[in-house]
Formats: sequence, C-alpha cells, structure tokens
Amino acid sequence: MSLNNITSVLAPSHKQQLLQLAGDSIKKGLRGETFAIQATDYAEPLRVLRATFVTLQVDEKLRGCIGTLEACRTLVEDVVSNAYGAAFRDTRFPTLTWPEYERLDIHISLLSLPEPVQFSSEEDLLAQLRPQVDGLIIEEGFYRGTFLPSVWEQLPEPREFLRHLKHKAGLPPDYWSSRILVQRYTTESIP
Repeated sequence: MSLNNITSVLAPSHKQQLLQLAGDSIKKGLRGETFAIQATDYAEPLRVLRATFVTLQVDEKLRGCIGTLEACRTLVEDVVSNAYGAAFRDTRFPTLTWPEYERLDIHISLLSLPEPVQFSSEEDLLAQLRPQVDGLIIEEGFYRGTFLPSVWEQLPEPREFLRHLKHKAGLPPDYWSSRILVQRYTTESIP
C-alpha cells in the first residue's frame, strides 16, 4: 500500500480516533503524565508508518505546531508524540495551560512522501509552486525549513511564501544559490 494513497483508506472513525488520541496526549501532559500507547491496539490503517504535523490553535490563533517530515513511526504514535510536542515543546510558545485547553482546536496534517522539485532558477521554482496545494521543504547545508500547505492562507503569493520559508530555514529572504534543494508534499487535514 502506497504511503501517498493511505489517506483514502482512513475512515471517518479513524480520523476521529486520531483527534481523540491527540487530545488525550495533551490532557495527560497537562497532568504531568506520559501517554503511552501500543500501536498494535489500533486498526491497520492507523499502524502504517506515516509523517504528520499537529497544529494547535486557541481562539483561532496558532498555539503550537510540531511534526515530522519523514515517516519513522506509526500514524498513531506520530500523532500522539506530535500533539504532546505542539502543546509542550514548541519553543515559540509557553507550555499549554488548562484554560487554553478548553478553547483548543486540534488539526492533524497527514503528509504524503516528499518529492524533489527540479528547477533551474528561483523564477523557475516560483512558476512551479502550487498555492494551497504544496507543502515545501527547503534545504541548503544545515539550513532547513518547511511550510505546510495551510501556510498559503497567510502567504498566498508564491514569492512571499518562499521568502518567509527561507527566513524560517535560517537563510536571508533574498538568498539564492544553485545548491538550494526543494521538496514538495501534500497533506490531508483532519478535521
């Protein structure tokens, strides 16, 4: 079964279960406990190796986002770990509190396998970008950053999207080099 096609086999009940697991992981963290699961206790579609991001919002504002770009754990394990990380390990925010939890929206992004983008120049890359569709990974040396497709909502123009992504990766926004590597991926969002 292809990782790129696995989202099509997730039933609504599986998606709801993933949201519940993410919430349970955060609740345990708020109590100072660890949420341990056994992947074998879950349906086969939830046990496939899968990369995910968990994004938290409070009052429609970003409150945390942590994820993985490479599939290294089962889907359920990745969601549980990333939910905890988004609530308690995203260094851009203080740790989540109980009052915030009451107003929390949890969003899970299931990533396809990243695919390399071939381009001859920055203009060529910009022409290939698919707003609202592509998540991007940019790399040069030890500099690396990613934006999920949902970031297009805040940065709908490809040039600004790329400038902000370079900045996130630690590169100057106007930087360009023939050594830059770019990969694209898509996501399925839950809910």
